[in-house]
Amino acid sequence: MATLSLSRSPGGARPTSRGALWVTLAALSAGAGCAASDTGGGTGSDTGDGSGSGGSGSGGTGSGSGGTGSPSGLVFGAYKDTSIQLDWNTDVISTLVSGTRTDLASDLAASGGHTITLAFATGECGSESWGGVPGAAMAAANVSRLTGAGVQYILSTGGAAGSFTCSSDAGFMTFVDRWASPNLIGIDFDIEAGQSQAVIADLIRRLQAAHAAYPGLRFSLTLATLANNNGASTAQSLGASVADSFNVYGDWTIAAVRSTLGFTGAPASWPSYLTINLMTMDYGAPGPGVCVVNGGICDMGQSAIQAAYNLRDKFGVPLSHVELTPMIGGNDVASEHFTLADTDAMTRFAIASGLAGVHYWSYDRDVDCPVGSASPICNSLGGVGAHGFLRRFLADGLR
Repeated sequence: MATLSLSRSPGGARPTSRGALWVTLAALSAGAGCAASDTGGGTGSDTGDGSGSGGSGSGGTGSGSGGTGSPSGLVFGAYKDTSIQLDWNTDVISTLVSGTRTDLASDLAASGGHTITLAFATGECGSESWGGVPGAAMAAANVSRLTGAGVQYILSTGGAAGSFTCSSDAGFMTFVDRWASPNLIGIDFDIEAGQSQAVIADLIRRLQAAHAAYPGLRFSLTLATLANNNGASTAQSLGASVADSFNVYGDWTIAAVRSTLGFTGAPASWPSYLTINLMTMDYGAPGPGVCVVNGGICDMGQSAIQAAYNLRDKFGVPLSHVELTPMIGGNDVASEHFTLADTDAMTRFAIASGLAGVHYWSYDRDVDCPVGSASPICNSLGGVGAHGFLRRFLADGLR
């Protein structure tokens, strides 16, 4: 049995890592281009009650160029830890959420989902692996299944338990080419495993050549965040004076986007093909320094909204290039529970604000088990049912 590493910041401090979040648990498996056009300057009087109206979200439609797809509008889909329930004989990514082990592509399509983020590729690009499975073998076993089921997919690298490095454009092209199809719509750099500033700068440098080679792909930078606020019980835009919600890895990442991709802090200068995906979870002891507090606990829906406001207000990243990823059900911090009501509030905000994406950790957790220590294979909440969060996100208008 693998051990969860519960490394998190004390209340009121900036986050250091989300050690328990993206941990790969193989042992549990039995067996600078166009600029952004959003002009949000972060000084408005927005509130985060999630009551706004807006069109429903829609994922990309595989109308790709350069051998890949191209997302259109708000992209919605879970993260899937590929090592959980993997068929180690065939390398087929599988899940047990529906009650019997089923290949992921079939299970997702049967449940109404359209998009998945596969996690995590680690090691050096071009010779990367997925929980010990070589990159070429993992792609060969799964691309045809995903495309055959009509599933769009995003490749996520790094995570808390492993680092992804990429020192050459050629290596990155090899990594992407293994998975290239009209259903590949994005590449995600999850930066939280103690990468050096130089490693992060290398990842950002890879984006320039990759965007030229795969102009349809969306690239995302997944970062840990707090949801510091002014003590109100609902999320609010606090303007440019809001405190930084990132840890040092987030700050280094923003600095690299500035120095390499020409971001000036003006929303219109943000690269059109790049998003920031905020990990809205595991804030720590409740308090306005870390989350929006309601009834003495972190309000997970409002805190997700606050984190989005803070990113825009502090750094100038337009909301149209912000994505949110909560941890459904019980979080590693025992008092934090992302519920169906939080799903509703966050989704209303995401649609009304034109966010780039909504995701959740994780696909395999979307099945009931009682409140308790956070499990990688159930929601540690109960009362939701198999695929209950997926169904609720879909009912709220995401696609």
